[in-house]
Amino acid sequence: MTAAGDITEFGEEFVQDTHAVLAALREGGPVRRVRLPDGGPCWLVGGYADVRALLADSRLAKDSTRTHELFQARRGEEELDAPAMELVGHMLNSDPPKHTRLRRLVNKAFTSRTVSRLRPRIEEITAGLLDAMAGKPSADLLPEFAAPLPITVICELLGVPLDRQADFTGWSSTLLSNAGPEASMAAAGQMHGYLVELIAYKRAEPAEDLLSDLVHASEEGDRLSDAELVSMAFLLLVAGYETTVNLIANGVLALLRAPDQLALLRSDPALLPGAVEEFLRYDGPIILATMRFTTAPVEIGEVTVPADEFVLLSLLGANRDAARFDDPDRLEVTRAEGGHLAFGHGIHYCVGAPLARLEAEIAIGALLARFPALRLAGEPGSLRWRDSSLVHGLESLPVSLA
Repeated sequence: MTAAGDITEFGEEFVQDTHAVLAALREGGPVRRVRLPDGGPCWLVGGYADVRALLADSRLAKDSTRTHELFQARRGEEELDAPAMELVGHMLNSDPPKHTRLRRLVNKAFTSRTVSRLRPRIEEITAGLLDAMAGKPSADLLPEFAAPLPITVICELLGVPLDRQADFTGWSSTLLSNAGPEASMAAAGQMHGYLVELIAYKRAEPAEDLLSDLVHASEEGDRLSDAELVSMAFLLLVAGYETTVNLIANGVLALLRAPDQLALLRSDPALLPGAVEEFLRYDGPIILATMRFTTAPVEIGEVTVPADEFVLLSLLGANRDAARFDDPDRLEVTRAEGGHLAFGHGIHYCVGAPLARLEAEIAIGALLARFPALRLAGEPGSLRWRDSSLVHGLESLPVSLA
């Protein structure tokens, strides 16, 4: 690693060997100025204590308008068109008091009690997907199981017609990849156009779904504007899908690479809730928390990051920090330690965390019960990770079922 004042260039290894890169980052100091494969210079933090503290530090802001202004000033990027700006203006890219107001209007839909009512339907969808794989000698768990489950659940929850699932998965994959501005802007425009039409329909013909509730919701007389509804729907769809598909697939991969832990979990399914927490810690679905910028100088270790600088906080790196977790590179489904940062920390803690946990618990438990001979197909080294600096997800997960 270079000195803190230099820029460390990260290429494909950041995506394909992420844990090794983040380990080197932690060993080299608490913060590094880096350039990621899909971006300009920024400050990257990967130690647990610093990441947790900075996730809750009000000097690190997320306002989408100011973020874009800084991007333009630093990198000379083209102006985002109106649809793209509207999509990114959601609560994850906002600060109090705007964030507080938006979060209040959506919080009730994702409490543990509310989400628990979805269990029978999630179990039904899971069983149907497993039935479709039964009798086959092998399968790719990404398109056949890990992906269709969460997109079906979030589409049903929001009230998105199921025949648009393929559209949403394609748009989401493009927007979260290193595809470049032209492809990203096209995907953003298509998603925005459809969401505008869908919200208009929900206003005219409300149904028993979350998007209809949000269109007509009122908290002390407050309502979401049309632009806020579009960005909220975008956030819930993309986050509700991407986090869970990668949690399920990464968790299964971790188990198949640790036969002793797989055998332990098979012998005692009651360990599943704790095992899901360990999957989140060990190989979580998000590499980096979404972009923040400093509003004042911030000291990180012995380095002072000036105001108006971009800071990226590695959730994946923090969760493998030996200063916080014993033997962090080992999967332990009985690990007693909590406190992982896979869902973030502070005011931006993932609103959909209870739903992601429930889906992963049901999906992985049912998969292991249905296919007792489940194992990786092919060489583990042949697996590839998606070309994204944000999400930590596999391109495919081929398995033998019998």
